[in-house]
Amino acid sequence: MLETFSSLLYGFTVAITPINILYCLIGVVTGTIIGALPGLGPSAGLAVLLPITFGADPVSGIIMLAGIYYGAMYGGSITSILINTPGDSAAVMTTLDGYPLAQRGKAGPAMGMAAFSSFIGGTFGVIVFTFLAPALAKAALSFGPPEYFALMVLGLTTLSGMTGESPVKGFISALVGLFLGIVGLDLVTGKPRFTFGMMELFSGIDFIPVAMGVFGIAEIIVAAEEKVNIEGLKNADLRWHKLFPSAMDWARSKWVIARGSVIGFIIGMLPGAGATIASFISYGMAKKVSKHPEQFGTGAIEGVAAPESANNAASTGAFVPLLTLGVPGSASTAILMGALMMFGLRPGPMLFERNPEFVWGLIASMYVGNIMLILMVLLFVPVFVRVLQVPKPSLNAVVIAFILVGAYSLNNSMFDVWLTIGFGLLGYFMKKMRYPGAPMVLALVLGQLLETSMRQSLILSEGSFSIFFARPISAVLMVIALSAIFLPLIKSMLKRVKVKNVSA
Repeated sequence: MLETFSSLLYGFTVAITPINILYCLIGVVTGTIIGALPGLGPSAGLAVLLPITFGADPVSGIIMLAGIYYGAMYGGSITSILINTPGDSAAVMTTLDGYPLAQRGKAGPAMGMAAFSSFIGGTFGVIVFTFLAPALAKAALSFGPPEYFALMVLGLTTLSGMTGESPVKGFISALVGLFLGIVGLDLVTGKPRFTFGMMELFSGIDFIPVAMGVFGIAEIIVAAEEKVNIEGLKNADLRWHKLFPSAMDWARSKWVIARGSVIGFIIGMLPGAGATIASFISYGMAKKVSKHPEQFGTGAIEGVAAPESANNAASTGAFVPLLTLGVPGSASTAILMGALMMFGLRPGPMLFERNPEFVWGLIASMYVGNIMLILMVLLFVPVFVRVLQVPKPSLNAVVIAFILVGAYSLNNSMFDVWLTIGFGLLGYFMKKMRYPGAPMVLALVLGQLLETSMRQSLILSEGSFSIFFARPISAVLMVIALSAIFLPLIKSMLKRVKVKNVSA
């Protein structure tokens, strides 16, 4: 306990340096704006703004990216409440009661409750993360290549939570990602694989052009095709003194926020679950235990508090498996993991031992970022609303130009620009045909680590796959992973047999 407190104090000495405070502020502000822009969300925001961190100190860069992540979680509530258009999927449930409140002239209290709920949920998540992550990292220090392979397999099983309405299309997307991960020089033999004689592909396909194309360019093209009604933005009274919920609002929401924070953090730690599922479950639980469930969907303030507290707590919870085990559970955390590797930081238990200034600086910055978020929202909501009123063609042109400049700055090469445009077009057609992009990016990031740990393990065991089941930790992880793969199939088969027997 004392060691954790001393480490956290050390983290604050890193986080409150002027440069890190600036990066944190940039992250929170841009994250909130991007979260509010319909069709973008945290994944696209991280992909688009990743080039800003090129050349930055790793601590500063990741502090900014983390700020974008949890800032976008709040930003999605702005358009959900004002124009009934969620900025991302995690804010869908906020529209159910947020927009009816705005129609009744209560946009201010709804926005305020969303901000305070986000702050409380996010801060709760950071406090639990502070004490849980080091303990989990210490337990994972005994991990070797077989354990890492088993972890990567377990990470790939989380794809089932990202496949959307068609698991088959989701897994096809993941297979494409795994294929992209093996392009380049073979790790053991040094022979080129699927490079087609292009020197630029010898080092492999970087996840950054893939992420910027699939989550940046593709999302912008799709969003440009959709018309958004912004009339509600012009009529809302969002002066700062109108943003404070009443005592009655707090009385109705206090336990909802507490429950949503706990639910969100726990679900956020589960790979593949994420903030969207956390917000759905929190909202459903709030309605189920409410004394007046009939008011939900018609403008209940608890209907705003429940999903907003949960999705911000979940965004913090997602950092636990990412930093301690190196397992990203969503598209956003996969991009963050790729960014860590870009900075030469390998997520996992050794990260806490080798880079304490980075880990504790990041954790401390989350406390600072949540305070920035609540102050910024209360003072500058009207400014964010004006950003949303910028003509969409102008905004899209600026963002795409920013993406392409970032792609070029990766290696000062036009090859990366064309690669980004190519994946942007691929991502657009994937969206049109309802192939999710998240499994592809996650598989690309995990696939490279999967192959590395598998090859190392097989060298240790002289080619025997039994090594993955001979060691206790890797055996348990493999059993969990295989269970996650086959149990749903077995349940589905049993259900079909039962239906046939009943019909017979």
